[in-house]
Amino acid sequence: MITISQLARHAGVTVRAVRHYHQIGLLPEPSRDGSGYRTYDAAAVVRLIRIRTLADAGVPLARVQELLDADESGFARGVGEIDKELRAEIRRLQGNRTRIARLAAGEHLALPACVVDYLDRLRELGVNERYIDLERPAWILMAAQVPDQIEAMMRGKQAELDDPDMVLLYRLLSEAMDWSPQDPRVAGIAEVLDRLMSRALATGTADLQGLDDPFVQLMDALMAQSSPLSLRILADLEKRGWRGWTRIEQVPRER
Repeated sequence: MITISQLARHAGVTVRAVRHYHQIGLLPEPSRDGSGYRTYDAAAVVRLIRIRTLADAGVPLARVQELLDADESGFARGVGEIDKELRAEIRRLQGNRTRIARLAAGEHLALPACVVDYLDRLRELGVNERYIDLERPAWILMAAQVPDQIEAMMRGKQAELDDPDMVLLYRLLSEAMDWSPQDPRVAGIAEVLDRLMSRALATGTADLQGLDDPFVQLMDALMAQSSPLSLRILADLEKRGWRGWTRIEQVPRER
C-alpha cells in the first residue's frame, strides 16, 4: 500500500490533482488507515495514469469518467466524438488567431475587409490619415447596421473612385482639414458634391436601404461633429437644392 504522495509520484501528477480527482469523483477515495492516512493500491495507480493520459490528450474531465467506464466500442465512439469537438475548437482558435493578427494591423477593428480595402485605396489616392480617421467611425457604424449590404456598398464606392470628381472631392476634403468654415474654397467642395449627387440621383445609386431615421440622424450627427466645415458644406448644398448627408434629398433651390 502507498501514500497519496507516492501515488501522485508514480502516476506523474501532483497531490493537488489527486485530491481534485477525488472531489469530482474520478478517482475513488480510499478508506484511511489506523493513523488516519489514505493508502492506495496498484489499481489506484493504474486508474490515475489512465485519467492523466486522457486529460493530457485534451479529453475534458467531464468526459473522462464516461471513457473510463466504456467498453471497447463505446470508448472508440467516445474518442471519435471528442476528436470531432477538438477539431472544431482548433478551427475556432485558428480563426481567432487570424482575427487577432488582422487586429494587430489596427485597421480591422470592427471593420470588414472590404471597407479596409476601400480605405487603403483612399490612401493610394493621396487622402491623408487625418481624414481617414474621421471617415472610419462612419463605416464602423454602417457595417454594424447593415452588414448584409456593406460589401455591395463598398463595390459601389470602389466604382465611384473611378470618377475624377469623386477623387477630387476626397482630395479637397483631405486638404480642408485645416480650413476655417469661412474659407472661400469650401464652396468648391459643395460644387463637386452637387455634381456627384445629381449623377447619383439620376442613376439611383444615392438610395441606401435598411437605414431607419434614428440611424440616419446618428450618422449625420457624427459627420457634423467630425469637422467644423460640415455645417457650412451642408448649408451650401441646401442652397444648391440638397438636404442631408447620409440620406440625400432634393429640395427647392434658394432664389
